[in-house]
Amino acid sequence: MYRRIRDLRTDHDMTQKELSKILGMSQTGYSKYETGENDIPTEILIRLSKIYNVSIDYLLDQTDCKKPYK
Repeated sequence: MYRRIRDLRTDHDMTQKELSKILGMSQTGYSKYETGENDIPTEILIRLSKIYNVSIDYLLDQTDCKKPYK
């Protein structure tokens, strides 16, 4: 899961600093999500799924289908 959120960020040409600003948090705090040092709160998962237009299941590495549910 952690690699997937990093890959999505880089695929969207965003730095950790840019994304952390969008999420309203520190770059260090966001970095800990990508390394797996901290679990990602549900609220952040929801926001990431909206930013990247993918399902939460995709973020959690439960499916390879990016398409969000309707």
